[in-house]
Amino acid sequence: MENDTIYYRRNMPHILPSGATFFVTFRLAGSLPKEVVLRLKEEQSKNERLLYKVKDVTERKKKIDDQRKLYFGKFDEILDKATSGQNWLKDERIARVVADIIRLHDKKEYDLLSYCIMPNHVHLVFTVRHDFITSMRAESRATSTTSPYIMTDILRLIKGSTAREANKILNRTGTLWQHESYDRVVRDEKELNRIIWYTINNPVKAGLVKNAEDWKWSYYANVE
Repeated sequence: MENDTIYYRRNMPHILPSGATFFVTFRLAGSLPKEVVLRLKEEQSKNERLLYKVKDVTERKKKIDDQRKLYFGKFDEILDKATSGQNWLKDERIARVVADIIRLHDKKEYDLLSYCIMPNHVHLVFTVRHDFITSMRAESRATSTTSPYIMTDILRLIKGSTAREANKILNRTGTLWQHESYDRVVRDEKELNRIIWYTINNPVKAGLVKNAEDWKWSYYANVE
């Protein structure tokens, strides 16, 4: 493995180059009915199996990537339109906890580029810091309790802290966040701009506000 590359796995292998930028979406547990999620996953699996039959490797990769974007778009639209299920993030106290903890890790584990806290899910865009990757490699060699997969570690930090604080406010116990999340490596500046635009305009698309700047729980860094 190259010195500036680390691997992590969820349902499929990914390559994380040092300094990689990620678009991550995670949602509240119970935010969608299980049958809806299962139907979407089955539809996606069927579509991908068909695309794996494309012989040209470059074309196959592009078609699969496009299909995964389409799957995410459908999934996110259902979240935006959900009229039942958990929506604890509508509570400003909970949204504030999530925003504060996301910002707490800025310039530590990652450089924060954008986020948007919706009523039942969160979009997050960040670039992993090289020093965090280095420290995780060292720690994973020294202990068996730390995951060597960077995305797992970052999301565990955010989800763990926010769940504890939110549960205190809500006077509840149990799972706050759905275990699975959506993430993809941002490949270039054009895609980054598109993803950040999508992130901060999600409240407009969902009909929560007329203008993106009116949504209190979104942010993007003014990076030159």
